[in-house]
Amino acid sequence: MGGAVAVAALLTQACAAGPVPSSETVPAPSSPSTTEDQGVTAGEPDAATGRERRTKPTRDPLADAVEGLATGLDEPVLGADISWPQCPRGMGIPERPTQGSPPPADEARYVILGLTNGPSFYPNPCLADQVADVRARGRMAAAYAVASYPEPARLARHGDDGPYDGGDRLGALANTGYAQAEFNLETMNEAGLLSPIVWIDVEPVPDFEWSADREANAAVLGGLARGYRDAGYAIGVYSTPYLWEQVVGDLELGVPEWRAAGHTSGTAALATCAPGEDIQGGEAVLGQWVERNRDMNLTCPGVSLALERWFHQY
Repeated sequence: MGGAVAVAALLTQACAAGPVPSSETVPAPSSPSTTEDQGVTAGEPDAATGRERRTKPTRDPLADAVEGLATGLDEPVLGADISWPQCPRGMGIPERPTQGSPPPADEARYVILGLTNGPSFYPNPCLADQVADVRARGRMAAAYAVASYPEPARLARHGDDGPYDGGDRLGALANTGYAQAEFNLETMNEAGLLSPIVWIDVEPVPDFEWSADREANAAVLGGLARGYRDAGYAIGVYSTPYLWEQVVGDLELGVPEWRAAGHTSGTAALATCAPGEDIQGGEAVLGQWVERNRDMNLTCPGVSLALERWFHQY
């Protein structure tokens, strides 16, 4: 066997020992780095995707999995994503206190770093330290940021300030999304994070809920996407088809996709790369799953030979 099939087989063998403890039961997976493990019953479906969760392995499956990653070949490349949950305890906003969660596994070749402390306009409180660690380890890096519906005070402050007509309801929302992008990029620059792309995390945000109006939500997202593009960054989407539709309906940006599989396995994460699993009509770049309280990622077929397109090499 070769390519993705070989690594998928290794991951299947390594993960067959059964269920990883899951995070709190919610209708959607947390943003890429917000999972906290609790015990689950073997075979219980993941609330976000309906896919079966796995039992907690008796040993770290990564030791076997990475043996199948052949440098220079089009094999899936292992990576991680982290954000505020990995910050030391005692930091963060009241709704998102930091957790001291495990750092990326040693085998991770790249790390996608979260810019926010949950919702927009609240920065990851230890981003600079996380960037320094990535740099010290010589890993590749990229950025992601959670998108969220603006609080009334944010809308009042930013609704008239941007490239859209602030006198129009949707225009004011789009201007506030644009301001979210500017805020996130300022956070990224202050932390010294270099990234060729910003992944936009689209999912429910507890305590900072999206509105019931999907057109309004889509206006925020449209302004956010334009803000990154106007600053010269490529953009991509992190979500699932279900979550995307729940938040913004049938909006299609046609941008690259980072697809979440939930509390499953590397094999299931690779399966999200398949045709027909698209979120908003874009290219499959990464598949993500949760393993032992870590957010794990594998590159989709055809991506590993052009990693510089998606990551900055430190």
